[in-house]
Amino acid sequence: QVQLVESGGGLVQPGGSLRLSCAASGSIFSINAMGWYRQAPGYQRELVATITSDGSTNYADSVKDRFTISRDNAKNTVYLQMNSLKPEDTAVYYCNAGVRTTLATPYVYGYWGQGTQVTVSS
Repeated sequence: QVQLVESGGGLVQPGGSLRLSCAASGSIFSINAMGWYRQAPGYQRELVATITSDGSTNYADSVKDRFTISRDNAKNTVYLQMNSLKPEDTAVYYCNAGVRTTLATPYVYGYWGQGTQVTVSS
């Protein structure tokens, strides 16, 4: 079993910052790409940012130049630094990871965290 646990959400004023963390644990042989997604009420889950095992990153246009994704491979942890937050960033943020549990198995991207609420409001 593999578990992803997010933390760091909360209430922040527009223009403020938050840092999300997501730690993976369990039967992990290796982790490929990791990423953050978000879902606002009434909307589908959308990609926020992804990072590969060698550090290549990809961002949604709506968060470029404001959010930064990073990871600590030794800790199986991915981070999302969110600056200049806007009310439209309000959503539940979810962590996703591609995990291989043994050398012989393929990467599985069906692992999700429970989500952490980010609310941007004055």
